[in-house]
Amino acid sequence: MPSPSGGDTKFDVTVFGATSFVGQLVVDYLLEREGDDLRWAVAGRNKSKLEQLLADRHADVPIVVADAADRRALDSMVADSSVIISTVGPYALYGSELIASVVAAGIDYCDLTGEPLWVQTMIDTHCDEAVATGARIVPSCGFDSIPSDLGVWFTQRQAMEQFDQPCQQVAMRVKAIKGGVSGGTVASGLNAVEEVSKNPSLRKALANPYSLAPSGQRSGVRQPNVMTPTNDKLSGSWLAPFIMASVNTKVVHRTHALLGRPWGDGFLYDEAVMTGAGPAGLARATAVTAGMATLAGVSAVGPVRRQLEQRVLPKPGMGPDSDTRQAGFFDIRFFGETADGRTISTKVTGDRDPGYGSTAKMLSESALALLESRLAHGSTAGGDPPYGFLTPTVALGDALIERLTAKAGLTFSVLD
Repeated sequence: MPSPSGGDTKFDVTVFGATSFVGQLVVDYLLEREGDDLRWAVAGRNKSKLEQLLADRHADVPIVVADAADRRALDSMVADSSVIISTVGPYALYGSELIASVVAAGIDYCDLTGEPLWVQTMIDTHCDEAVATGARIVPSCGFDSIPSDLGVWFTQRQAMEQFDQPCQQVAMRVKAIKGGVSGGTVASGLNAVEEVSKNPSLRKALANPYSLAPSGQRSGVRQPNVMTPTNDKLSGSWLAPFIMASVNTKVVHRTHALLGRPWGDGFLYDEAVMTGAGPAGLARATAVTAGMATLAGVSAVGPVRRQLEQRVLPKPGMGPDSDTRQAGFFDIRFFGETADGRTISTKVTGDRDPGYGSTAKMLSESALALLESRLAHGSTAGGDPPYGFLTPTVALGDALIERLTAKAGLTFSVLD
């Protein structure tokens, strides 16, 4: 596979953070998917760990040594790459220098961050330069937030085909989900809590569903937000809050803004977990809500948070074992309604643990889709999107859906 930039980079893709938990899964996926057809490298700060990673897999892949805080090393890595995959989190601690390097070089980048405060900072700091250099920065290319972002896009496309108008409201409902938790996700969540505890003004940005929209578009109609047990007419189920909703809704609203608000200025979007109908569903919704409230409360207390981090919660680099990932899955539903009351239901499913098994495949295919689109279209620096800080939908849209359904075990389908 030739380089998107005409052969002037050594590597089509570089996996930065290859020895992290998800990084190892990405390496495994690329070894299985692309074989010798892809010119790619593994990168990180510890050469011996990278060598052991490859030795364990009997793989002959180039190694790049770079630390997240070493801008010179990052610049060298980026100069040799067409696309960077980053799994080095928490990104607020370890991701900013790499973004600056990628933006300056005008190449492509994707990650799996679920840290909207950091993403907003990166957008505000680097977006204009990224557009000017022709960089494409696509955060949140894992379970945060591809199923939500592409699921809404798919639902709206189907609504346009069926009704010749978009849905004015889309509700995402998690019907079923099974999987484990990684220490990297825990570390990112705890870091966000730490940031807010040090700077309470950040709560406003964290609560604002429009906070990732371009500057000047960070307000709009009041959005629905399930925070308590709720009886949902759309799904016929009781609902509980969904822990990823505060991330995914921001990505969806950024997509809507970057597309020019085609679904209307009053577009509504929310996410929640279905817990079932009747008294049993209410009991489950109440238990989930109480559990989330308790975790949020104790995490906000510094000494308790540190004890949880040290003694209870998984450490970075830890995650679900192979059997758990293989047995995992997700099934999420989208309920859309047009301005004249017509409705559509769709679903997005994945065949692996959502946070890690499926995320590694989604992240890898996002990088390969970015590479493929550069090969097809090249780069024209200075334009509006599709350059700059993008979402999976704005950067790749239907092309990514096609890759995910053909290669990564996801499905997108209409229910009625």
